[in-house]
Amino acid sequence: MDLTELTISQAHKGLLKKEFSALDLCKAYLDRIKNRNKEIFAYLTVSEKLALSQAQKVDEMIAKGEEIPLLAGIPVAVKDLLMVKDLKCTAGSKILENYIAPYDATVIKKLKAQGAVILGKTNMDEFAMGASGERSAFGPTKNPYDLTRVPGGSSSGSAAAVADNMACYALGTDTGGSIRQPSSFCGTVGIKPTYGAVSRYGLMAMCCSLDHVGAITKTVEDAKIVFDSIKGKDPLDSTSVEPISNAKTEMPRINELKIGIPKEYFIEGIDPEVERLVKQAVKKYEQMGAKVEEISLPHTEYAIATYYIIVPSEISANMARYDGIKYGYSTMKSTKHKSQDLLDVYLKSRAEGFGEEVRRRIIIGTYALSSGYYDAYYLKAQKVRTLIKKDFEKAFEKVDIILAPTTPTPAFKIGENVSDPLTMYLCDVFTAPLDLAGLPGISIPCGKINNLPVGLQVIGNYFEEDKVFQVAQIFEENK
Repeated sequence: MDLTELTISQAHKGLLKKEFSALDLCKAYLDRIKNRNKEIFAYLTVSEKLALSQAQKVDEMIAKGEEIPLLAGIPVAVKDLLMVKDLKCTAGSKILENYIAPYDATVIKKLKAQGAVILGKTNMDEFAMGASGERSAFGPTKNPYDLTRVPGGSSSGSAAAVADNMACYALGTDTGGSIRQPSSFCGTVGIKPTYGAVSRYGLMAMCCSLDHVGAITKTVEDAKIVFDSIKGKDPLDSTSVEPISNAKTEMPRINELKIGIPKEYFIEGIDPEVERLVKQAVKKYEQMGAKVEEISLPHTEYAIATYYIIVPSEISANMARYDGIKYGYSTMKSTKHKSQDLLDVYLKSRAEGFGEEVRRRIIIGTYALSSGYYDAYYLKAQKVRTLIKKDFEKAFEKVDIILAPTTPTPAFKIGENVSDPLTMYLCDVFTAPLDLAGLPGISIPCGKINNLPVGLQVIGNYFEEDKVFQVAQIFEENK
C-alpha cells in the first residue's frame, strides 16, 4: 500500500486500526518529497524535524488509547504566506528570504491543536501576485501532469504537492482564484470559503478585503474536513464571523435542486473542450433530476478591470511595511551600497527585494489612489464591486447553486504568458468575481484534455459551504 495515495479519511481510519503509524505516514511523505521536489519544486522549506516530532506525539496518543481528531497525524503542506512559528515565511519573495515567523497563524494553531503534521512551506507566486506559479523569486513550480506546464497560481506549490502525493492536503489562499485555479490545473479539489468564515490572522496580507484562507485536497470529503477544522470567529481577526446557522443551507433533494448556469461564463475565448466538459458535468446533474436554468450575471465583464484596480490599490498600502528597516531584506547590510540616507534605503531595498509583478502592482495601485484619480478609479471600482455582488444575490433568489468553469483553458506552457500581464490576469476571469463578492466556491475535477485536468466550479450563497460540498460530492460520486 502506498500511504501517500490515501485521503484524509482513509489515513485516519488506518491510524485507528493501527495498520500503520503516524510516523510511517510522515516518513512516506518525506521520502516522496525527497524524490520528487527537485523536479516539481512544490516546497520552499521542508520541516522534517517538526513533522517527525508531531507524528511521534500522535503515535503516543494512539498507544495510550486516547481519542484522536480527524486531522491528527495527517501530513499537511502550508502555503508560504501563512505563519508557522519558527519556520521561514518568505511569501515567495527575496525581500523575506530569511524571515522566520515569530508566531502561528490562527489556522495553524487550529491544525496543531488537532495534531496535524506540518511537512513544510510551499512555493508560490511572490506575495500571491500571479496566476501561474512562475512569479516566485526562487523559481517556478511545475505541473505534475506535465512538467513543461504551469500548475496555476498563486497557491502553486500547495496544489502541486497534493496532486503529486507530496502532501495529504494543503492550505492555500485565494484572492482572485489562487486556490481554485491551481486546483483546476492540477486536478485537485480546492475550496475558497465565504469571506470571514476562516480567520486571516497570521496571513501576510496582499489585499485585505479579498484575501481568503482555504484548502486544497484530494476529495470533496477531505475539503469539508479541513474547512470544518479551520473555520470560525477569531478575536484576532475583526472580519471573521461565527458560522451562520441557516435553515436555507439544508441541501434540497437532487430532484428539487435548482442549478444556475451563468451565460457570461461561456464566452468567446474559452477552450471549446473546457466548455464541453463543463456542460457535460451540468448534464450529469440534469440526468440525476436537478433543474438547470440559464442565469445572467451582467456585470461579470467588468470583474477583471474592477479586481485589478482594487487589488493593486490595497497592495500599494500593504506593501509599504516592507521598507528595509524593520525586517526582511535591506541594502543597509549590503557592502555595495554605501553612505545611504533613509530614502535611499527605502527605494533600493524595495527595488532589489521586490520582483517585477509586485513592483508593477504597487505602481498601478499608487496611481489609482493618487489625488485626482481616486474617484475615477478606486471609488468607481468599489461601486462596480457592489453591482457584481448584487448580481449574485439576485441569482440566488432563483437558484440554489451556480455551476461554471473554473478556468477558461487547461494549464498553459511555462513561459507562454509571462511577458503578457493582461493575458495572465484573464486567467482569473471566472474566479475573481467570487472574491469580489465574498462568496464560497469549490473547484472539482470534471475531466481531462490531453491528460490535462479541467475544473468545474460549484458556487454557493454566503455561508452555504455545506451545500457547496454536498453538490460537489454528488458529482464526485457519480462522474
